[in-house]
Amino acid sequence: MIRGVRGFARREWGPLFDTVRTALVTRGWRAVPLTLTAVGLTALFQVVQNQDWGYRPVQAIGSVRAEDPLWAALLRTPLSLFVPALDLPVWGALAQVLLVFGIAEIRIGRWRTLGLAYLATLAGTLYARLGIALGPDGPLGLPATDARVVDTGPSAAVVGLAVYVCWRCGARWTGTLVVVAMVVEVLVKPNLAGKEHLAAIIAVLALIAVLGRRGRHQAGGVGPRPGTRSWKPPIRS
Repeated sequence: MIRGVRGFARREWGPLFDTVRTALVTRGWRAVPLTLTAVGLTALFQVVQNQDWGYRPVQAIGSVRAEDPLWAALLRTPLSLFVPALDLPVWGALAQVLLVFGIAEIRIGRWRTLGLAYLATLAGTLYARLGIALGPDGPLGLPATDARVVDTGPSAAVVGLAVYVCWRCGARWTGTLVVVAMVVEVLVKPNLAGKEHLAAIIAVLALIAVLGRRGRHQAGGVGPRPGTRSWKPPIRS
């Protein structure tokens, strides 16, 4: 049984572990400058927004609500990636950003990591507006009071990046577990944050489908299936 568990772990996480370990051993913290910046910004915003003088400035530049004008929400969305929720322990957010952003930066590159993080966060931001427009009666809708709730911060980006990296590395079980965990979160506590996480996942899965289809088209329908370890999506940094 232990051998079977080890074999599963090696198949699921072995290639990713080897890539991350090699990068950190050879380059150290220089391998993850984006991740260190993200962790630093998240910690800084947490400290500032908990000061009497800092709450309003942070809200003005990095907190997004569905009741905000769309242009203002879009301007704030990039910084909202790094504004942690006030009602949750910041250490959890910092650990998530360090782990997931770090792995993603090493595995898929700095700019792709940033782009995917923004895509996932933007998907959650736009979903909030759609959900409120649909109303609370349907499974995709939200109550009007959620228009005043601040968006999820870095968590939507973390979830989206986790799903994408799992796909790139062929870690199907881990990726599936992330998706299932987010679905269970919504079923247990159907709040804005949980549904924004699902919106982030849907946006990333849509991107994966487009990349997979493009890869099959360029390969002429011949070659490894998307999601296998030997297949790489035809995109460049």
